[in-house]
Amino acid sequence: MLSQRDVRVLEFESAWWHYPEPKDRAIREYVGMSATRYYQALRRLVDDDDAAKEYPLVIRRLRKMRRERREALARRLDSTVG
Repeated sequence: MLSQRDVRVLEFESAWWHYPEPKDRAIREYVGMSATRYYQALRRLVDDDDAAKEYPLVIRRLRKMRRERREALARRLDSTVG
């Protein structure tokens, strides 16, 4: 089950671009936590089955972004080794 904080984080992540402030400032103002805590919670939620059920589009987007970052890093590492 998702906590109220988890729900706030996921709801904000689903529409953060609608806020007029920079994202880190909007996180503090609308979610009520520091950007560091927000991203820690978000990283945890990416692998949470309940989050994936309740917010499938957000979680799918975040998983895709994580996969692309990991693949890009692996390509960079491969090019420096070989």
